[in-house]
Amino acid sequence: MSKTPWHRDTPRAESITRARTGLTRDLRVRQRRYIAAMLVRSACVVLMAVTWNRWPALAVCALVGGVVIPYVAVVAAQAGWRQQRGARPALAWAPEEPATRVVLEPTLILPPERNTEG
Repeated sequence: MSKTPWHRDTPRAESITRARTGLTRDLRVRQRRYIAAMLVRSACVVLMAVTWNRWPALAVCALVGGVVIPYVAVVAAQAGWRQQRGARPALAWAPEEPATRVVLEPTLILPPERNTEG
């Protein structure tokens, strides 16, 4: 039986890499963001249906929200991975030098000589 505690008492070490979050985790976050936006859109549609006769201005605002939110949700869901990259480091400039020319000399390869005695 191990006597090692399950949880460490010391804080976790900080990561020194600039690695992005995993694709699975990023996909899960984007899906949750999209579902939340669609729930808000559904609430807008219900609000529009309930307030259409009583408060038409509120119903029109809910209708506009129900039309605009899907576009915003898709754009926000697709933009997740690119936003986490951060600034790209500047590329080092290297002066282009012309490639050195290599002159190949023609070589004649002859078949092996046969003995013609006989």
